[in-house]
Amino acid sequence: MSRPIQASLDLQALRHNLEVVRRAAPRSRVWSVVKANAYGHGLDRVWSALGATDGFAMLNLEEAILLRERGWKGPILMLEGFFHADELPLFDKYRLTTSVHSNWQLKALAEAKLNAPLDVYLKINSGMNRLGFVPERVHTIWQQLKAIANVGQITLMAHFADADRPDGIDAAMVRIEQAAEGIDAPRSLANSAAALWHPQAHFDWVRPGIVLYGASPSGQWRDIATSGLQPVITLKSEIIGVQTLKPGDTVGYGSRYRAAGEQRIGIVAGGYADGYPRHAPDGTPVLVDGVRTGIVGTVSMDMLAVDLTPCPQAGIGSPVELWGNEIKIDDVAAACGTIGYELMCALAPRVPVSTR
Repeated sequence: MSRPIQASLDLQALRHNLEVVRRAAPRSRVWSVVKANAYGHGLDRVWSALGATDGFAMLNLEEAILLRERGWKGPILMLEGFFHADELPLFDKYRLTTSVHSNWQLKALAEAKLNAPLDVYLKINSGMNRLGFVPERVHTIWQQLKAIANVGQITLMAHFADADRPDGIDAAMVRIEQAAEGIDAPRSLANSAAALWHPQAHFDWVRPGIVLYGASPSGQWRDIATSGLQPVITLKSEIIGVQTLKPGDTVGYGSRYRAAGEQRIGIVAGGYADGYPRHAPDGTPVLVDGVRTGIVGTVSMDMLAVDLTPCPQAGIGSPVELWGNEIKIDDVAAACGTIGYELMCALAPRVPVSTR
């Protein structure tokens, strides 16, 4: 390892977070959502730590095949279904559950030559207006699916746009109940936020994502601070240089930061090519040698600068936590006007990753 920046994954925290979800939704089975390469953590690194799950949910066929090749024999849900009809033989071979959200998929299922029926998640448009059938069409689509020999068990599926708010699922639940009228089928509705905060939406299967990785579905750590959830990923580095600024000296590209007085800064091996957000403002939290401080100046491709005023003992080689147990990824994301999801998914391939 040449550069000191590295990410470490706490697999015990991942196992623990799955148990937190089970306690929150004790009567539901759990789809562990591992889309986007397990939210940037690396599917191949983390899936076995989630081996106590009831099923895995994802998007990419390649990732589903990887899980089968690694020995996972349980259910796999493809959240956006098949994108082309010629993928169905692979869905059949690897026994994948598909979502159905468009008319053409019904025709493709009816015409496919399969060895056995595929289980289907019928997607309801709950008002988010991404994928799914509007409520008034769901009963007809359900009847059409029941008539297709290639279709096995049918589950009703929906998603929530505002489940991080106390009343955030009320309107969506009205639409879902309208859609489900007269349909006797299992339901999978709850995302991370609904799994934690809306037990009326739990039903048969919950689909936690971000909470498994120890970040908040609302983007605010305080909302999950007492939940027992633990951060899984830590991004750390070291100080590789120190500068002493005089009043008026500037830092970084664009000279955005200007020292008001004499000030020591540390240069950290880590930048936007590693996945740290370039638009992070001055003061974005960081931990240097165990002391909380903030970044100064514009983040570069490979480096960023931190204020050493609160930690005068720090120098070259001092450890830096960019996010992890002490500096919550949600707090960094909030300072940058984004959410922890984006920072997780942006971790660059050049950053070495270890597990513990």
